[in-house]
Amino acid sequence: MTRVPATFHARFSARGKTYRYRILTTPVLSPFEIGRAWHLRSELESARLEEAGALFLGKHDFAGFAANRGRPAKETVRTIERVEVRSRTGLVRIDVSGDGFLYKMVRLMVGAMVRCALGKEEVENVRRQLRDPTFRGARFVAPAEGLYLLRVRY
Repeated sequence: MTRVPATFHARFSARGKTYRYRILTTPVLSPFEIGRAWHLRSELESARLEEAGALFLGKHDFAGFAANRGRPAKETVRTIERVEVRSRTGLVRIDVSGDGFLYKMVRLMVGAMVRCALGKEEVENVRRQLRDPTFRGARFVAPAEGLYLLRVRY
């Protein structure tokens, strides 16, 4: 057990987080996975998925990968330390670690990666949206089921 100062806040004292997103690419969704993973009936092209994910690494203005909650975020620059794509038959796991995340940022990132992996979006559009947050390519928010907070670093 570690004592923390009285000023500690579970959300605002965090130095970083890791999220996992699960995608099932099986023809039929197992009833045990309903609400626990995004079900796509199409195989994803791993190379394009990883190529798009690698673009997020480093320090960027992620305003183009954030949803508006009614008020704009004060600061939209974040550092992504790791985007790891792991796949095995019928399951794709995407782990994203960073110093902080904007509203729906991981879901927008995964949505862009999947659109690239399905051939519906060019990887260059992801790069362009990171360079120019006002660029509005085909934004797609991945569904909430499948997104998990794995760890918080303090």
